[in-house]
Amino acid sequence: MASNLLRTISHRIGTIGSVTHTQSRGYITRAHPKPLPTIPIDEALQQLLETIKANNEKRKQRWENNLEKRIEQRAAYLASRDKNVDEFRKEAKEKPYREMDETISLALALNLDPRKPGQSLRGSIALPHGNGKTFSVAVFTEDPATAQAALDAGAAAAGGQSLIESIKNGTTPITSFQRTLATPDMVSSLSPIARLLGPRGLMPNPKLNTIQPNENMLEALAQQQSGLSNYRTDKSGIIRLGLGRGSFGLEKLMDNIREFMNEVQGIKPESFGKGKKKGKGGAGKGA
Repeated sequence: MASNLLRTISHRIGTIGSVTHTQSRGYITRAHPKPLPTIPIDEALQQLLETIKANNEKRKQRWENNLEKRIEQRAAYLASRDKNVDEFRKEAKEKPYREMDETISLALALNLDPRKPGQSLRGSIALPHGNGKTFSVAVFTEDPATAQAALDAGAAAAGGQSLIESIKNGTTPITSFQRTLATPDMVSSLSPIARLLGPRGLMPNPKLNTIQPNENMLEALAQQQSGLSNYRTDKSGIIRLGLGRGSFGLEKLMDNIREFMNEVQGIKPESFGKGKKKGKGGAGKGA
């Protein structure tokens, strides 16, 4: 009987030991995903730039391998439309492959809840080296001199009530510009086209510095055209911002990151990190 009891205890100890060993193994499930690696930002950027360079080399090699086939396909298409095929063949062989200059973006998780007051960040920033993009801008102003100066500076459209009416009736397509600027006196006049501008994020907003007086309009126009970066927290509390192009190089991208991080630190919500703190266990008020 003692030997049977000893065997039973040994069996149970062995079973417990095996279960413990099984539970200590690493596993990956939906509730327990694989942790993301932590990499310094400069090393991550360097790896990304090397990946972009390698991808460009692969695309260039594929282009060169299929160059003759692409030329013949395009030549057949042009010939069917009575175009000059010989001139096209000559230009296609002389022009070098144009590499893709990919955009590099930063996703910053701030642990914010935009649904709560004071935790929705939104603004604009002029990066030291720009973001590598250019935008067409529409300027809303009733001052004829400012409107003409904006058109001379490269604005896609400029004007007051006449511009609003042309957008409303479709004469000026809403797709002809990606950003807008307005003088303070024009903001209330934009209500007839608010349903067109709003869903595209084109309504002038003081948080984005897109409402400017006439004397500052040309300077604001130059900033918007050169790629002034707008940012805002999404519903998950994450800010995404285009930092620049792969051709910028490591140093310029790092300068843009430093400028953006300083911007975020400066606009930290007042309510961030505040709230009711649970009292520790112990004696009550009367103690």
